[in-house]
Amino acid sequence: MRKAMLCAGAVAGMALLAFSQVAAAGGRSQRYVVVFERGATAHDAAAAIHRVGGKILSINHDIGVATVSSRESRFVLKAGSQRALYGAARERAIGRAPGVARKPVWRAVESESGTTPARLAHKADFAQPVDGDQLSGLQWDMKMIGATPAGSYSRQQGSHAVRVGILDTGVDGTHPDIAPNFDSALSRNFTIDNPVPGIDDGPCEHPGCVDPANEDDDGHGTHVAGTIGAALNEVGIGGVAPKVDIVNIRAGQDSGFFLLGPTLEALTYAGDNGIDVVNMSYYIDPWLYNCRANPADSPAEQLEQRTIITATQLAVDYARSHGVTLVAALGNESTDLGHPGIDTTSPDFPADAAKERTIDNATCFNEPTEAPGVIAVSSVGPINRANSPFPRKAYYSNWGVEQTDVSAPGGDRREFFGTPQYNAAQNRIIAPYPLNVAQACQEVDATGVPTGTTICDPTPKPGVVLPRVPALQRDCAQGVCGLYQWIQGTSMAAPHAVGVAALIVAEFGRQDRNNGGLTLNPDRTERILKRTATDTPCPAQNPFDYPDLPDEFTATCEGTPAFNGFYGEGIVNADRAVR
Repeated sequence: MRKAMLCAGAVAGMALLAFSQVAAAGGRSQRYVVVFERGATAHDAAAAIHRVGGKILSINHDIGVATVSSRESRFVLKAGSQRALYGAARERAIGRAPGVARKPVWRAVESESGTTPARLAHKADFAQPVDGDQLSGLQWDMKMIGATPAGSYSRQQGSHAVRVGILDTGVDGTHPDIAPNFDSALSRNFTIDNPVPGIDDGPCEHPGCVDPANEDDDGHGTHVAGTIGAALNEVGIGGVAPKVDIVNIRAGQDSGFFLLGPTLEALTYAGDNGIDVVNMSYYIDPWLYNCRANPADSPAEQLEQRTIITATQLAVDYARSHGVTLVAALGNESTDLGHPGIDTTSPDFPADAAKERTIDNATCFNEPTEAPGVIAVSSVGPINRANSPFPRKAYYSNWGVEQTDVSAPGGDRREFFGTPQYNAAQNRIIAPYPLNVAQACQEVDATGVPTGTTICDPTPKPGVVLPRVPALQRDCAQGVCGLYQWIQGTSMAAPHAVGVAALIVAEFGRQDRNNGGLTLNPDRTERILKRTATDTPCPAQNPFDYPDLPDEFTATCEGTPAFNGFYGEGIVNADRAVR
């Protein structure tokens, strides 16, 4: 059973944690990701690693990266001085270290309180239930992007010949809305429940501390997978591509943090195994922005961040060159990524390690979202027709005229301010939720029925457990029941774009002679995704002010109706994409 404080209470979207910033004090062995210099042979790189006190644990020959352990406290700087090595980044200490059970800070937005029953102001924005999927009528998001019986469902619902990789905290392959499309044979878990100092994944539930590839002890990855490919099977909801093949390529810890090494392995695995589209709702931590030479950082920290940028790009390039379309969430910091300003959250572990840094757009990057070759997705909420015929940029969503490629529904609990629908659960996105997480959080009783309470605080404090009302729903059909959760975030927006990309591959792809199934050049998939997105202009009120939030949330939209910093090329549209 999971520790209660590790349950997402609401689950989150977008973040990737990479390496520990705790020094290898007292000769404690530490793990590192080491990037080879361009043109260096594996033999030369291995010799250089040994010279500076490293022991090679594994080598990823596809991209020229090694996982290394060392007791050398200055290993990062020493590795960077070797001609055959580009640099090194600390990943995690070997062996369990005491820490505070907590979630990464980016999770707070998606699990913010606000779960009052909805009194819908505009019922026309909600669809009729699809077949027997009773909760599908609550999916305003699917109606917004044309994934309905009258829209894309009538022409293209995806195919098991199209493989979608979920790079996340795992996928509950037993959930009744995911099981029909879950690919257990291809699914892999690249993580170990073995925390870095300051991060607690809880106890090891399985031999070797490796969870099965059909398990999700957090809930985030399951929510993402459901939005993409929940089956039309008379229970729960429908996904954007309800017949697509779902592959769990787990790179995230139970705690919601992501390490660099598993992420690189997951991306190269996607390239080697015929994955057509991947969803990346995270950023590589502990740095919200990886800067090449920020004066606030030490030489070792600068080298680590440069290594993360380089290693991530190597993996992205490898996956894309092997036919993988890569989609990422833009982030939940309500920041113009073209003018990021101040970062006060990095490094975000261990606890209390963060410092204030001035960030510039030219040398600091949110990874993997800002890596060339990745499609970045901003988030919108439901349409408030009393104010505008267009959905607003969600209050938490990052944006940027250089960074935003497309936008998609991600939820906005703060929409409809001043009306009964403000703060309603239904302003968010509903998708599958693992029973094991709900049980650990005591959100359901012994029969699986939601209790209306939880012992999991979404922003826990040491020694404090706060009850709250979770936004959970349950749907049953023919004796089979599934749990569903309402949450918000750019993590919830990205899978809508992934689902549309999967439909594009299903509709226009060709036979994949190397891996079976279908394939489509990522460049073409991206062109169709962008070309068929619904143009959405900057709001009439610009800069845009959120009436219930302070001035720092005010956002300026730059660009034209065809392309701007809030919506990119527009809101993705499943119906138009397959026609």
